[in-house]
Amino acid sequence: MNSASTPDSFPDSSPGSSPDSSGYWYGQDERRSGAVRVLQALREYRAAETAMRRRTKDSMGMGETDLLALRYLLEAARAGRPMGPRELGQRLGISSASTTTLLDRLARSGHVRREPHPTDRRALVIVATEDSDSEVRATLGAMHRRMMAAAEGLSPEQAATVVDFLRSMRDAVDGIDDPPAEDVPGPA
Repeated sequence: MNSASTPDSFPDSSPGSSPDSSGYWYGQDERRSGAVRVLQALREYRAAETAMRRRTKDSMGMGETDLLALRYLLEAARAGRPMGPRELGQRLGISSASTTTLLDRLARSGHVRREPHPTDRRALVIVATEDSDSEVRATLGAMHRRMMAAAEGLSPEQAATVVDFLRSMRDAVDGIDDPPAEDVPGPA
């Protein structure tokens, strides 16, 4: 664990500390507030998650879209719901041509199979292979166990607060087209 992950190591937390990246948006007093410390911790988490995704892509020799496709296919299999190429492409937000290219690549690497749809003989379903499931579990299993342990360490009240906060943050990020708040300066 690096020192940036401890609460007392936030650059803003001590008097006279030098400005950090959060100083761009917040005044001197605001930078020492709990809210800014929360946002800084969220930035640190996002950076760690981005680094983890990069390591996973490198270790599995796959791109971000490939990993996301496997995730969707494995989730669908767990739910007992067949997923076809069109639905996968829609979930990924890519064209049918890109979906075909993706599926060709994943089939060549042994991560997916195309199979006949169980009820519509004109359609295909895409199935993640058992080896693919095993590879994902081997690569990400320990991290997911650590994440679950961290979440299980929360009381029900703390969990509710975190869920509410993260949903509020999702709504704030999704509100890109909303007019900017008057009290938060934008880039000049």
